[in-house]
Amino acid sequence: MTTTHSFKTTVDVRTIPPRERHPLIFGTFDGLAAGEALLLVNDHDPKPLYYQFQAESKGQFTWDYLESGPDVWQVKIGKIGDAAKVEAAGGCGCAH
Repeated sequence: MTTTHSFKTTVDVRTIPPRERHPLIFGTFDGLAAGEALLLVNDHDPKPLYYQFQAESKGQFTWDYLESGPDVWQVKIGKIGDAAKVEAAGGCGCAH
């Protein structure tokens, strides 16, 4: 399944103090509607952020590297809608 997202915003955290980055990214993600995505721009691989998304928002996001260093990383982080969550879980969304 290929999911298409529109970019609602770009979050460039390269000049943001490290302690403020994850709260800013999660706050921006929480403001997205289903099917929207943010573009994250960072100066290193944001793999720890991916693990935090897995822990806090499992099944609610997509993660696609658009650029992978060595100086800039760009990641498209999308919010999955309810129908896509049901499909990803292998269900039909029907009441049985």
